[in-house]
Amino acid sequence: MTEVRPTASASLWERDEEIATITAAVDTLCADRSSPGSLLMLRGESGLGKTALLAETRRIAEQRGCTVWSARGGETLRTVPFNVVRQLLQPALVPMLPEEAREYLGDWYDIAGPALGITEPGGRHADPQGVCEGLVAAVCRLARRDWPLVLTIDDAHWADQETLNWLSAFTENLADLPVLVVVARRPGDVRGVSTPHLDAVAAATEHPVTVLSALTPPAAAGLTRATLGENADAAFCREVWAVTGGNPYETVELLAKVQDSGLEPVEANAGELRALNRSARGGGLVARLEELGIDATRFAWAAAILGNDITVGLVAELATLDHDDAVRCAERLRSARILTTPDPGTGRSGPADLEFVHPLIATAVYHSIPDALRRAMHGIAARIVTDSGRGAAAASRHLLEVHPDDDEELVQQLRDAAGEHLAVGAPDAARRCLERALEEPPRPEVHARVLYELGCATFLTAPARTIGHLRTALGMSGLDGDARVDAVVRLSQALLHNNQMEEAVRTVDEEAARLDPGPARMRLQAVRFMWEGIHAGETTAPGRSERLADLAATCSGRDNSERALLILRGFDAMMRGENAEVVTEISDRVLVNGSLAPGLGWTDAEWGVELLLMLASTYAYTDRLDRAESLYNEALRSYESVGWSGGHLVLAHAYVGLAHRRRGRLAAAEKSLRESLRLAERVGRGLPLYWTATCNLVDTLLVRGHVDEAWEVAERHGFAPPYPSTIVLPDPRSVRGRLLLAVGRTKDGVNELEAAEKAASSRGHHNPVHLFWAADLARALATEDPVRAARLAAEYRGRAERFGTDTALGEALRCAAALETGRRAVQLAARAVAHLESSPCQYEHAAARVEYGVLARSRADLERGLALARSCGADGLAARAEAELAMAPGGEPGNRSR
Repeated sequence: MTEVRPTASASLWERDEEIATITAAVDTLCADRSSPGSLLMLRGESGLGKTALLAETRRIAEQRGCTVWSARGGETLRTVPFNVVRQLLQPALVPMLPEEAREYLGDWYDIAGPALGITEPGGRHADPQGVCEGLVAAVCRLARRDWPLVLTIDDAHWADQETLNWLSAFTENLADLPVLVVVARRPGDVRGVSTPHLDAVAAATEHPVTVLSALTPPAAAGLTRATLGENADAAFCREVWAVTGGNPYETVELLAKVQDSGLEPVEANAGELRALNRSARGGGLVARLEELGIDATRFAWAAAILGNDITVGLVAELATLDHDDAVRCAERLRSARILTTPDPGTGRSGPADLEFVHPLIATAVYHSIPDALRRAMHGIAARIVTDSGRGAAAASRHLLEVHPDDDEELVQQLRDAAGEHLAVGAPDAARRCLERALEEPPRPEVHARVLYELGCATFLTAPARTIGHLRTALGMSGLDGDARVDAVVRLSQALLHNNQMEEAVRTVDEEAARLDPGPARMRLQAVRFMWEGIHAGETTAPGRSERLADLAATCSGRDNSERALLILRGFDAMMRGENAEVVTEISDRVLVNGSLAPGLGWTDAEWGVELLLMLASTYAYTDRLDRAESLYNEALRSYESVGWSGGHLVLAHAYVGLAHRRRGRLAAAEKSLRESLRLAERVGRGLPLYWTATCNLVDTLLVRGHVDEAWEVAERHGFAPPYPSTIVLPDPRSVRGRLLLAVGRTKDGVNELEAAEKAASSRGHHNPVHLFWAADLARALATEDPVRAARLAAEYRGRAERFGTDTALGEALRCAAALETGRRAVQLAARAVAHLESSPCQYEHAAARVEYGVLARSRADLERGLALARSCGADGLAARAEAELAMAPGGEPGNRSR
């Protein structure tokens, strides 16, 4: 049995095992700078001693020379974004000069700095995932600087959503960081998106979650005698335990009441304990507060409204007390064990003079405020915060609680707060502000604007909700000109993300029909063609390509609406396999002096990433890889510089990988694509961007000759039908067909390639490079159905000649050579080498060179093919070339017959 003895804190009675675990974790951290980090989670109901264990963690860590940063969630502060992570990091960052902080955080300063409150946000909306990564990077850098570092987070069940998102991401990195994280939470009090974040944190610990239990009767007796004297009799001690249920906090509070009342700890007085216990909690606490007088009650109410950073001055202003009266009230509440002076040992910085003795007291006081008065006090608190110059976002948690009253100024304050929240990467906080603004409600002339802003705030997290907001906004007056067009485009995007393709097209068509000819109408027409262009349905709208060609023929590229139509026309022509020179001429008209036009950049919101990816991919598949690579790398740099670490960065890495793959830099391609897939896992499976990353990685592994790895990736990441509703480059059916053939499932591979043929034909897509199903299908059918194989190869060659790039022609000739024998095969293979030698696609050149070397029995070509394969990282092709060379001993050509 645990020894019953007094300790530094009553809440540490019977906690020897927990303290031993904490001590061992701190000692491991301090043993070596290269020690892996670790996470401890303490779970227990309110009052069971979580806070005391965190205080003991700090004491143990500081004794061993650790740096300790602490933070705490608050029930009334859940809506304050980044509240808890700011508490953690600001003590380390605020003392730095701005130049020092910028130098220390590097590229992350402008991304994470606004969320931490150490710099002003930029002009654009911040990407929440990018901000989260920036915060992770900031703590990683600080952890290495301040080793050994211990982070403690109390009441994590009340932490804000943004902090929990950061914490779940940060704990994934603990194995590589010299830091100990100790998190305390209740088993309940978690709701919404906070639940999976806290579950992810718990899953990151290698230690079992510590579940705190109540005191046993012997421990309660020992604590009673340590507090009231050794003469406390057994029956009295037993009743203390029964009344409090062994809850350490309630036990301490009850014993304090016994001391205050002068009650003798004898069996005859045991019956008084229940009444005393009631006075320390709930309604009893409220009654006790009222006994202190109206001024003290108002002071306590104001403190509960403020929630944190409780100073006598702020409380006095909110409670309308003069300073002297406020000071007296504070002292009275300290004496009553309702408020206390903050413990400097917690390490939490701030201007606070006071804090509640326990969160249970803060909750009871807050909920004791009459509803109407509580709302009114929040309104006053919002004004106080705003007047102090802390901004609308800081006041927003109070504004959310004010009673709706048709207040035009309040609506504007909430809109301003939403803008500030979006600027630091907190869209959910922005959503709450705008939803509250609608309850006010807004004036008719601004109502539609508020709905539009709300739709923008919910776009990434709730497309279905966005659709409702934007439809309502467009049905009202107040959105005109470019603002209305922006709303229509955003609505169509939401519909597309919600798998409502036809409705998306109809929405932009109907709006375009209302407009006179001009840039706005052309923009909507371009958006309509864009959605149709990326849709991978079985059929396309009749005459779509012809209408797009006619409209693009009138465009010279004088504004971005015309440039958008030219991009769409070029992409459509590329997908259809039209002459590549014509395609690139159309695409070149989009650029201004070889660069993207102003307003058409990778981070500009008007058009979105899809359009520019179409332009870059058009170049990638027309052998203009220099220009494609430049655009893809520009996208990657742009997204990294502004901290867009979500879907945008997934696509950027994926398409940089595609450019490497097309060039034949296969190891570099695999690296980029694995990073893309890692990021895509966080964004969510099933999305088109997830398919893009997976499809390209499978394709790259196959051409490297890593067939088993390609199959494992496909299986693990769900690379199988059904396919996404938007176009993926390269064609996923073609890639999966090639995969199935590579693993020996020939029949399934043929079926998949035939499905690719059907899907491509239904949409008029005949680009022989992007849609390479025909070449693989012809080879697969060469023995079983040579007539069909020859027909497929001939059709493939015809499409390549129409398209006209060296890559397309070389690949078609490789396919034709594989179906021939003798001199004819050698001639076709030689022509394939000639074309692919002029192509920027070095893997295909290497493959053609090896195939020609085999057919012509040319050691020189095999050796050159081997060198090319090795430089590409094509391990399978290199192994084949080595095997062929081994069969041709000495300097004599090999004598292997076909």
